[in-house]
Amino acid sequence: MDINFNRNEDHNKLLASDLRRRFAKVKLGGGQKRIDRHHLNGKMTARERIDYLLDRTAKSIEIGAFAGEEMYAEHGGCPSGGVVVKIGYIKNKQCIVVANDATVKAGAWFPITGKKNLRAQEISIENKLPIIYLVDSAGVYLPLQDEIFPDKEHFGRIFRNNAVMSSMGITQISAVMGSCVAGGAYLPIMSDEALIVDKTASIFLAGSYLVKAAIGESIDNETLGGATTHCEISGVTDYKAKDDKDALDKIKFIIDKIGDYDKAGFSKTESFPPKEKEDDIFGILPKERNAQYDMIEIIKRLVDNSEFEQYKEGYGKTILTGYARIDGWAVGIVANQRKLVKTQKGEMQFGGVIYNDSADKATRFIANCNQKKIPLVFLQDVTGFMVGSKSEHGGIIKDGAKMVNAVSNSVVPKFTIIIGNSYGAGNYAMCGKAYDPRLIVAWPSAELAVMSGNSAAKVLLQIETASLKKRGEEITPEKEAELFDKIKSRYDKQISPYYAAARIWTDAIINPLDTRTWISMGIEAANHAPIEKKFNMGILQV
Repeated sequence: MDINFNRNEDHNKLLASDLRRRFAKVKLGGGQKRIDRHHLNGKMTARERIDYLLDRTAKSIEIGAFAGEEMYAEHGGCPSGGVVVKIGYIKNKQCIVVANDATVKAGAWFPITGKKNLRAQEISIENKLPIIYLVDSAGVYLPLQDEIFPDKEHFGRIFRNNAVMSSMGITQISAVMGSCVAGGAYLPIMSDEALIVDKTASIFLAGSYLVKAAIGESIDNETLGGATTHCEISGVTDYKAKDDKDALDKIKFIIDKIGDYDKAGFSKTESFPPKEKEDDIFGILPKERNAQYDMIEIIKRLVDNSEFEQYKEGYGKTILTGYARIDGWAVGIVANQRKLVKTQKGEMQFGGVIYNDSADKATRFIANCNQKKIPLVFLQDVTGFMVGSKSEHGGIIKDGAKMVNAVSNSVVPKFTIIIGNSYGAGNYAMCGKAYDPRLIVAWPSAELAVMSGNSAAKVLLQIETASLKKRGEEITPEKEAELFDKIKSRYDKQISPYYAAARIWTDAIINPLDTRTWISMGIEAANHAPIEKKFNMGILQV
């Protein structure tokens, strides 16, 4: 019996259990009472609508489930950002579905709601994936209008994207299933086809109260902007549905008629499960974020037949590069090796650190995958680039810049899995959110920050104690320890994967055993979009 393996396994399975518990809470949206009220009004919830729309036996993945987590407490919170986004299949066609959750503040748009909607559209645009909007929203949340209304990446960008996506030939279908007010009314009407549910849905630029105040006209909302008005008088909507299920059935009928898509042509063969036991991941991954482990053992439990052909195996060993298949899809893997390695010259290199040779190797491998049209998968557990005079004199900055250049200009789809540490410039080089991965997800064991909690707390403590001493305060060892614990506690909260997911710095926190599904569905989505740009790294500092 391996005691260390068992200890790791217990810890990581507890993290996975906590993930399930948190997700179960998030799925309740605004709470059971509001769900019950929804049902009494003859309406399905956002999640029920999506579940009914998607093929029941097919897999699906949810984007941004923890958006808004522990944010907006003074406004009552905003679970899942008040909108549910899933990638799944409708009549065997892969689609992305966006549904307002009217149990959360009547589906009003918080700042994070706008960010999540834009992320859904970004995924649709990058992958040329059909997108379905299930609209049920009271519009912008007025107390926070200054954070959602006027800027480039705010509410209005949604409708600009509607227009751009239409010009790109990306299918957009909307169903108005509740309120659809003011500027938000443009979203469904800028879609290819728009449906509206009779009696429970309405569309108007201004509701009856505002109309009365503005022009003195007295009119009820149903006459002003109900299904009969827009399907038979204004012509704003294309289909009238008798209830939620009827609207969703009509969407299925329309999707079923869409023709096949042009493909990028990524290599796909028969899928095989890993030969190594996938569940062992929980015991291999250390409880402590600074502990060493062999990333090869993780890779073997993610790839088909546990087969991983390493590229430049004996060189630049702190980054692993190589070819494999995941659910039949060919992939190029770039992963941080977390164990201490020894070079052929006898030099010891720390696991999780990017050295000159490993940066060079990764750059070349990324270029190779672009040459061969092979999607890239980045497995992050990185503490950063090597520092010190030896690395600086060896040109670590230019070698790191080459790697960042290759990641930035890569034209094949990239997918990032944050397994453990994701610190500083290492996050960038290993394809962090700023480098346009098609999907980026974190395991519950992940940490995202400029540096580790211990390192950051020590730096911040020095700044804090210097400031206190300037004010004449005496800093005893006890006071210093108290300050350190307080600073570290605050910083540790910010490096949590849930803190990142709340702000959509990642698309999801996932159980490690779901990693293959996320990568496979991600590549399938990317296969909808043929590569149109030529790979060119531009000027390199050599």
